Amino acid sequence: MESRIAYRINVTGRVQGVGFRYSVQQRASRLRLGGWVRNEGDGSVEIHCEGASAAVDVFIEWIEAGGPSYCRIDYIQKHPVSPQGVFTRFTVEY
Repeated sequence: MESRIAYRINVTGRVQGVGFRYSVQQRASRLRLGGWVRNEGDGSVEIHCEGASAAVDVFIEWIEAGGPSYCRIDYIQKHPVSPQGVFTRFTVEY
């Protein structure tokens, strides 16, 4: 069984008001990741994702490659965190 990992990711750029959170949710769900994505007051988007190591790596690579074509990612901060193991799906938080 593959190990589970988790990351907290903060993304800045043109990522609010362009459907970025929904694209993140769809991509994470296809990869069978758990967690959430939400807008922050400073205009950034925060993501908590966890799941199989290989799937999390693919997800992060997609974000680092620019994510959806209609947004603009200027900066990404990512930090490994302990998996919480409580997520059954990936949600958009408000």
